Amino acid sequence: MAYQHIFRRALFRIGRGDPEIAHERTLAALTRLGKLPPVTTALRGFYGRSQPRTVFGVRFPGPVGLAAGMDKDGVALRGWPAFGFGFVEVGTVTRHPQPGNPRPRLYRLPASEAVINRMGFNNLGAAALAERLQRCGPLPVPIGVSIGKSKVTPIEEAAPDYVASLRLLRPHAAYFAVNVSSPNTPGLRGLQDRAALDALLLALRDADVGRPLLVKIAPDLSFDAIDEVLEVCLAHDIAGVIATNTTLSRAGLRPADAATGEQAGGLSGRPLTARALEVVSFVAKQTDGRLPIIGVGGLHTADDALRMIDAGASLVQLYTGFIFRGPGLVRRINRAL
Repeated sequence: MAYQHIFRRALFRIGRGDPEIAHERTLAALTRLGKLPPVTTALRGFYGRSQPRTVFGVRFPGPVGLAAGMDKDGVALRGWPAFGFGFVEVGTVTRHPQPGNPRPRLYRLPASEAVINRMGFNNLGAAALAERLQRCGPLPVPIGVSIGKSKVTPIEEAAPDYVASLRLLRPHAAYFAVNVSSPNTPGLRGLQDRAALDALLLALRDADVGRPLLVKIAPDLSFDAIDEVLEVCLAHDIAGVIATNTTLSRAGLRPADAATGEQAGGLSGRPLTARALEVVSFVAKQTDGRLPIIGVGGLHTADDALRMIDAGASLVQLYTGFIFRGPGLVRRINRAL
């Protein structure tokens, strides 16, 4: 509660005009925290006590991960484990550095405990991330890397663009998340179509990087479309699925957030809870456990996470729930699972 009444209020005041400012200052603070090993070790003991588990061949010290988007360039990697995260997913990173969309591009919807973003894969590029991970050295938790298509790359050349990032980052990633579901890069979601996804996954498998590949899917797909994605994933022996990305839907927003809800971009947070759970349950039933699932979307309580695991997820990730509920949420989930 101290987080919500003190720290969150302070952060939200800092970023009242542009929440990205608060985000940048949080990353800076976590970077400093990561330089204090005795402190991070003590905090990790408080927040992170949980049962380890092995999923798609990777051993995770805990079931709660940090979702992609929070630390795209991996600047605070030594700080995140202090809050009990059992793994951290960096990115989405692209082959070419890119600034992303014009600011402001991040919006809070406090009454709905939601966020809208249209960041546009702003990142320093795969080579810069590889260099940072090399300098960082071994970490106490696995690092996943979310890869996406560069905006300057034509959609028909997407496969070599993804493969280039894959090869640059292979030595540093415990697994790769293939992001074909962000709503903020023109044409990207078309890569979820059967033929396009088949060609992309064939190229990624042929690259033979020796790391598990997971596909991240959109919550806005129909069940028939999800079924097609799953068929392609199984045909290419993909290691798992991340369900789900942000949504273009604005269903479930509170009236107080109606005006902000008109902003373009993907919505995450509490309004996505039910749909993310539906998608996870559908994927689990359709694949009968053959595709491990990382469940993400609208997890704001330990009970939300328990339902996600009961629906078939092997691991969960936090993004917006962490923004609104703080590190105490990680601790509660770790003790519940």
